[in-house]
Amino acid sequence: MTRIGITGGIGCGKTYVCQLLQQRGIPVYQCDDEAKRLMTESPVIRKQLRKLIGAEAYTPSGLNKPLIARYLFADQRHAECINSIVHPVVRQDFLQWTLQQDAPIVVQECALLFESGFQDTVDITVEVYAPLHLRLQRAIQRDNATAEQIQARMAQQMDEEEKRQRADFCILNDGTTDLDAQIDQLLTQIEKSPNQK
Repeated sequence: MTRIGITGGIGCGKTYVCQLLQQRGIPVYQCDDEAKRLMTESPVIRKQLRKLIGAEAYTPSGLNKPLIARYLFADQRHAECINSIVHPVVRQDFLQWTLQQDAPIVVQECALLFESGFQDTVDITVEVYAPLHLRLQRAIQRDNATAEQIQARMAQQMDEEEKRQRADFCILNDGTTDLDAQIDQLLTQIEKSPNQK
């Protein structure tokens, strides 16, 4: 099995690229979605978040999302504290998930692939790249947010050029370059050198 890590900044279109891979029968593990699930379901996360934030981190109906959001955005160090609780559980969950798959290729979609150290859980890293003006435009429309809000979120992530240099493969999603052709090229490369790890 070859594990591909798909990353990219806000508005780059990594989720769309993952959908194209899913259409080809390739299973995709979406770290953001699974992290949200695990923050509700994992006893380890629940215990540590209560210890960090207080018992009010959870309500009878589940995770206290407004409180968690306020805590997260109050200070960059708060985000690091929560990530240090959530990321190890997500990492383990992904590794368990891969054991349950019988496909020759699986994908992990992870916005913070390099920031979280999750590049160590995959064999090939892929950066989905788009020009800044396009990323801004897409994210503003998708999230119904202001340019300032999106730029503030972008500033908390690793620089796109650095991600591009660190990735094994880059998919350009500029609205004109053929995505399917680039995915074909990626899959051909994997077939030529399977299980790089």
